[in-house]
Amino acid sequence: MVASQQKLELLKVRKLKNLIDLEIDFTGSPVTAILGPNGNGKSTVLHILASAYKPIDSGENHKFSNFFLPNTDALWDDSYLEIIHSYRDGPTVHNNVKTIYEKTRRWMPVYARRPERDLFYIGIEKCVPMIEMEKKQTKINYATSEVSENVFVTILQKASQILNRRYLKYNVHTASGKDFMGVEVDGLRYSALSMSAGEQKVFHILKTLFNAPKNALILIDELDLLLHDKAMMSLINVIYERATEKSLQVVFTTHRESVIALSDIVNIRHLLSTSNKTLCFNETTPDAINRLTGNQPKPIEVFVEDNLSAAIVTKVASKLGGKRLVSIQRFGAASNSFTAVSGLLFSNQDISSTLFVLDGDVYSTDDEKIQRLNKVITGTDDLAENYKAQAMEVIKQYQLPNNIKPEPYLHNIISNLGFTDNEEHQEIIDAANEIVVADESHKYINDIIDRLGLDRGVGLAKVIDLVATTPEWLEYTADVQAWLSAQIQPLLEPRGAAA
Repeated sequence: MVASQQKLELLKVRKLKNLIDLEIDFTGSPVTAILGPNGNGKSTVLHILASAYKPIDSGENHKFSNFFLPNTDALWDDSYLEIIHSYRDGPTVHNNVKTIYEKTRRWMPVYARRPERDLFYIGIEKCVPMIEMEKKQTKINYATSEVSENVFVTILQKASQILNRRYLKYNVHTASGKDFMGVEVDGLRYSALSMSAGEQKVFHILKTLFNAPKNALILIDELDLLLHDKAMMSLINVIYERATEKSLQVVFTTHRESVIALSDIVNIRHLLSTSNKTLCFNETTPDAINRLTGNQPKPIEVFVEDNLSAAIVTKVASKLGGKRLVSIQRFGAASNSFTAVSGLLFSNQDISSTLFVLDGDVYSTDDEKIQRLNKVITGTDDLAENYKAQAMEVIKQYQLPNNIKPEPYLHNIISNLGFTDNEEHQEIIDAANEIVVADESHKYINDIIDRLGLDRGVGLAKVIDLVATTPEWLEYTADVQAWLSAQIQPLLEPRGAAA
């Protein structure tokens, strides 16, 4: 029976090349973008995945030795990793299957026993223009034939959309026994020998994407290389549409942080290596990554989930007279707070003046926080236990009622305020009362701002200014207030001190 409906769910790497104790999740969208600074293991993840499967039909057959060739400095012994995946074998569905890969004298399992899945790997060599690989110094004569299959009509349409050029024909040229592609644009015919590297790469990706069989895994290294931002974003949208249509999974690496704008259709995974562990941030903004690779910009730093939380911390710090002393970084999904704090600890940085603020709707109990820390700070030795204790000291949260998210809670506070003499505040209250039910929790605040016609940053500040006048404010922000006050007060110059 041939396997089908394959899905890659999780990759765990205990050790391989520069990856240490990495766990990266591929569930959610069928498309995953892996970001991170150079040398942090993005390409290594693709090389692992490319070697993890054996082909069923038309897929490529890569081996670990293709990417991890033993050499004088590295035999890759003691490498160990796992993939968690699912598939259907006839009527039987196999979920959460673990396959272990390791190397002592040779890689195991043997290639014939790898899981089955058609796979295609597109490396950065596909960016090299064909003319740079051509060795002939004389005229190249080739025969041309047009390809008219429906799939190539689609490829031409998608390429036109991505590259903003009107591609009319797709050709195959033959010279000296070799075939290579060519196109026609508004009456101009040219081959891959005359194509730009970015153009050639887009067509190669599209050919792979639209010819891949159902359930295939496609890996693309440095998707953004040689593409301008608009073309890259358009290409990702095409990839997502095709992956959804054909039950494909696509994993690509990129340096372009603008891809975060597509987080509603793409899994965003940031990798960052420390000497002890490779960290993976899910759906994060660049703020946390930049902080972990740079210096603390101000004496007090606070990591928050989103812009709403940033506005709340700004207000608390301002009321304490220490706004100028506090830098605020955004870490995105709540789980990233545990990854970020462990990253600072693994980098031997002092976290005593660093705060991680959770919204309070998840990981709200100490047991839940410890369970999450156990995933990123592994081991039970004294150092690991010390790290976990330090982390618990600097992870705080807002006080929310059970089973409610921050935005509906704040909206409810505002809606119940009634009448006020402050015209600006009254306008916010009136806008809140116009919103009875929102189809998504963030809209309870975003819709207030939209109704007022304000810039988002300005609107958040005004909304929080109003909430800060209510009796609920002090209880809601109590943990954050207490921590910030203890940090700020010693740094404030006593009133009347000499300049």
